[in-house]
Amino acid sequence: MPQKHWYQQLFTRRMLICVFTGFSSGLPLYLLLNLVPAWLKTEQIDLKAIGLLSLVQFPYTWKFIWSPLIDRYPIFNLGRRRGWMFLSQLVLIIAIASLGFFSPQTSLWTIAYLAFGVAFFSASQDIVLDAYRREILSDHELGLGNSVHVNAYRIAGLVPGSLSLILADHLPWHWVFPITALFMLPGLMLTLMCKEPASSSVPRTLREAVIEPFHEFIQRQGVQNALLILAFIFLYKLGDSMATSLATPFYQDIGFSKTEIGLIAKHAGLWPSVIGGMLGGIWMLQLGINRALWLFGIVQILAIFGFYWLAGVGHDRVALGFTIGFEAFGVGVGTAAFIAFIARTTDPRYTATQFALFTSLAAVPRTFFNASTGWLVELMGWQNFFLLCALLALPGMLLLFKVAPWQNEKAE
Repeated sequence: MPQKHWYQQLFTRRMLICVFTGFSSGLPLYLLLNLVPAWLKTEQIDLKAIGLLSLVQFPYTWKFIWSPLIDRYPIFNLGRRRGWMFLSQLVLIIAIASLGFFSPQTSLWTIAYLAFGVAFFSASQDIVLDAYRREILSDHELGLGNSVHVNAYRIAGLVPGSLSLILADHLPWHWVFPITALFMLPGLMLTLMCKEPASSSVPRTLREAVIEPFHEFIQRQGVQNALLILAFIFLYKLGDSMATSLATPFYQDIGFSKTEIGLIAKHAGLWPSVIGGMLGGIWMLQLGINRALWLFGIVQILAIFGFYWLAGVGHDRVALGFTIGFEAFGVGVGTAAFIAFIARTTDPRYTATQFALFTSLAAVPRTFFNASTGWLVELMGWQNFFLLCALLALPGMLLLFKVAPWQNEKAE
């Protein structure tokens, strides 16, 4: 069969589904990251309490623990994937809408429990959406499909991070949160309208669902190669993640005002990231996932050196816009290839558990290593810190020789 052009592969029903999965996946997380803190700050809640509330997000790091349940048990007679999609999305709509009916001054613990519920069911939704997306996409479509998903994920952040904040200036919060929750409805409608993917056999017991995904991965890859793959997933985005963890304080330190950061950094970051993700997916159709990891990984390292350059230039709006735009572009293309690699590494029989394990492992550096970045900056200064971040990006690149050789594009 003749190979389709990239636009013929982009405008398909499967790619449209990836738009909906990405949007539904991104909205609850950005609600926790952007809208809830802004709401609490508006209600005069102490910054320390707001910071501590971020701990409710830990389900995103530990979601692999309950992912075997999602792999094992179908619910609601909708199938193994659609049933869990429906449950998680329905609960998210109710929980998000309920938040605004409580006062932060008198019901902060209730809000914390609700926020934890949003995080738990958002992480659960991610488990099943990742599995569903892997099962409907062919190996050749993984790069493009995951790029579409990641871009829709980022665009979803505009709802709680922009639209809902604007609404909050004109409407009470008990209207803002239900309106925000309504943006989960397209994902729920998709769940009811789409078909259950044709997947491999369901684990026969819970024990098999828990143990067999790990056993299968090690048996298929071999112990040494399995450990190399896990190390690669852990390390590939470590340098990039650390370099961006203190981005806003860095901009402030070199002289930019909050208004300048809001107007330049935020706008210069979103669209290059979206464009980078889309181009990354299209390029992967030609390059393959292995070569994309090499080329896009180099772009990520160059983006870290962009921060090093900006630290030397100082307060320059053009330099800020260029640096942030290039870094966002690098994140876009790098994330597209990275998620496609993770998807390719899973076995269709245990997609939910293996995908959850791998993405949880990838989130560990963001959760733990980034906690040391403030201390490192104080010790080393910004420029030396960014050099260290670039250095920490190299081990992940070196592992590509073993896990994704340039000349050996797998077609698993």
